[in-house]
Amino acid sequence: MPSAQPKSPQPLTLIRTRSPADQLLSMVERVTAVGTWTLDIPTGRLQVSQPLAELLGWSAQGPVDMALHQLLECYVPESRAAISDAFEACLQAAQSFDLQAQIVTSQGQYLWVRTVGGAIEEGPLAETRAHGLMQDLTALKQAEQESLSITMRLATTLESITEAFVTLGRDGSFIYVNRESERLLSRDSSQLLGRKIWAVLDAGENGPFHEEIRAVLSSGLNREFEAFFEPTGKWLKVRAYPFEEGIAVYFRDVTAERQSQEQLLLLQTSISRLNDIVLITEAGPVEGPGPRIVFVNHAFERHTGYQKEEVLQKTLGILLGPLTERAELGRIRRALIQSHPVRAELTIYCKSGQRLCMELEIVPVDYFSSGVTHWIVVARDITERKANEDEIEHLAFYDALTQLPNRQLLMGRLRRVLTHTGGKPQIGALMFIDLDHFKLLNDSLGHSKGDLLLRKVASRLSISVEESDTVARLGGDEFVVMLKDLGDSLTAASAQARQTGEKILAALGEPYELAGYPYHGTCSLGITCFDQRGASIEDLLKQADLAMYQAKASGRNALCFFDPVMQAAATANAALTAELRQSLRTDEFLLHYQPQVGRDGMLGVEALVRWQHPHRGVVYPNQFITQAEESGLILPLGKWVLETACAQLARWAKHPETEKLTVAINVSVRQFRQPDFVELVLGAIQRHGVRPHRLKLELTESLLATGMEVTVAKMGMLKTAGITLSIDDFGMGYSALSYLKHLPLDQLKIDRAFVKDILTDPNDAAIARTIVGLAQSLGLGVIAEGVETEAQRELLARFGCEGYQGHLFCEALPIAELELFMRGLTP
Repeated sequence: MPSAQPKSPQPLTLIRTRSPADQLLSMVERVTAVGTWTLDIPTGRLQVSQPLAELLGWSAQGPVDMALHQLLECYVPESRAAISDAFEACLQAAQSFDLQAQIVTSQGQYLWVRTVGGAIEEGPLAETRAHGLMQDLTALKQAEQESLSITMRLATTLESITEAFVTLGRDGSFIYVNRESERLLSRDSSQLLGRKIWAVLDAGENGPFHEEIRAVLSSGLNREFEAFFEPTGKWLKVRAYPFEEGIAVYFRDVTAERQSQEQLLLLQTSISRLNDIVLITEAGPVEGPGPRIVFVNHAFERHTGYQKEEVLQKTLGILLGPLTERAELGRIRRALIQSHPVRAELTIYCKSGQRLCMELEIVPVDYFSSGVTHWIVVARDITERKANEDEIEHLAFYDALTQLPNRQLLMGRLRRVLTHTGGKPQIGALMFIDLDHFKLLNDSLGHSKGDLLLRKVASRLSISVEESDTVARLGGDEFVVMLKDLGDSLTAASAQARQTGEKILAALGEPYELAGYPYHGTCSLGITCFDQRGASIEDLLKQADLAMYQAKASGRNALCFFDPVMQAAATANAALTAELRQSLRTDEFLLHYQPQVGRDGMLGVEALVRWQHPHRGVVYPNQFITQAEESGLILPLGKWVLETACAQLARWAKHPETEKLTVAINVSVRQFRQPDFVELVLGAIQRHGVRPHRLKLELTESLLATGMEVTVAKMGMLKTAGITLSIDDFGMGYSALSYLKHLPLDQLKIDRAFVKDILTDPNDAAIARTIVGLAQSLGLGVIAEGVETEAQRELLARFGCEGYQGHLFCEALPIAELELFMRGLTP
């Protein structure tokens, strides 16, 4: 509101009027709250009626004269310019005006007034006067403001209603639509106001909204219904309340509720049809008899044999029996006390007494966050699955042939023993048992007899130890026995372990009856002791294994305790293997060549591998070949020797003085047994382009011990390819003279053991003579190795030996030194 106060009009001239017309006008003015004014244009004097003067706050007993500016100053400043312009236009151009504005009375009261004016021409001189009136609109404005305020409050109230709300006329057309209605119906008010409700909401002419709203209009009764509003795909719950001018309608989206009801119905139907058991109990006291059953589905009746009426209001104890897992029941009870969900596997009893293994899931129901009201139990029959799992577990943890624990189960039990922390540490023992000559039994009598022996051994082992001990089969003919709780004294524990070991040796040394075939077998047994502070599982198995091999080395049918010296040897072998592997990668091996000499000079050489160790210098084969054999590194090493020898042959073939020389290489049993050995040799010859007969393979005599058919076949393929074949160290091993006639050999090599004492030992001389004679009779060449003196060579020559190798002629030399030697040897 403006703060400026009008000045009191000075001076005012009171004009008394008593005419009847004036009195009548005064009455009209007072009744209508209107005051009149007249402006004399020539003089600029303004005459206001008494009601107008009183409206302006002036005391008067009749009309009052005043200046126009005095009247204009009564208007608030923001309206004064517009009023002044209106009076000016009226005086200058005879324009009428009708304006509403605020005035400030002489008492400082703010009033809303309507000011109306116009010019009138009078008299013969056409003198002009302006007439007008001023009406008090304050009460009307206040009423309008209050009405507007009420309307705004009502509109705000209606808009704040969270439900969709509309009002309809008696013809069903929309009169009012709140914002929530626009959102729910996906229409703004401009699309709804004035339209019939059924034209908007019904899909057809006879839809539910048309019928229901018509029924409300005709009956005048409240009505509530649900209908589908197709344009939005929503279900609406409608409440209609008739009143005199129409209907008030509330809408609510109940689509989710309808879907929930549908889902609940489907869920109830599904639960009834489920193959899984579903039961619901009240959330009664967990202790004592326990919660009572209030619902079961058809699967419960089908699986347990109980009818619904037999179990409702009963407790779950009706399903329990003597083999029900009490520990699981305790765990379930503790979870229920804490209102936690729980999973469990439990054995329950049917009405018939049959046991079922059930997988349970129990969850609490607390929809209103006011505490658990019910428990839902879903149970699945896993009896068959558990039986299958038990069978699978047996297959996974037990040996199929002997039914003894296998390696995996043994490792698990051993791990538990080693990690046990309760009480005083107890010493145990681990035994590694290997049957002596089992392979020979398999090869001679067949695997069926071997399997039968393994089963009988398993049975004898099981009855030789305590029930708390473990007997396991690792595979093949290897068994392990784990003895527990042998006390806390290592001496006493070792004595008990020895006693048990000797009992096992005796039990396994008794005769066997193998399906009508009598068999006598023995075993070798290694023992290591342990406690919870001892070595790892892997170390214990290695120790027992080492002890077992020591027992075999001592002559078999014996037991041996692990000695740290064995471990040191094993560690050294492991280190040697690692060094060999690294040396193969870094190419630290080389060949030395020792001449093989005949009557007419040099026939060829034997290639002998040397290890050029970065720290130990040249290492000879006797220090690493055995470990190379055991570790399998003999295969890549042998391949390298083959390739290097062929490369040397290729170089010699380019020179007339060396093109007829041969190179002999040693072939281990493990190399020869490789399935692709023949292809490996032939591939090397082809790659280097050498003549096959210049390559001589010196095969060890142990090849003849087993697998003669395969050996003969491979030798035949090599012989057909033109490669020279020689038996190395002949007479030292497994040679069966009857086999020699079948072997496609070219040469026999007399071992240096017979040559060494050939001059002093008649037996050695006789053996050497026999070998030479045998070779001659079979049409084979013969060469003697280890010839150190001229006397030895002369005696061998008298026997008929024409080839020699040894320090008498030359030691094994690197290729550069050998070629210097050969140039000096040539006449």
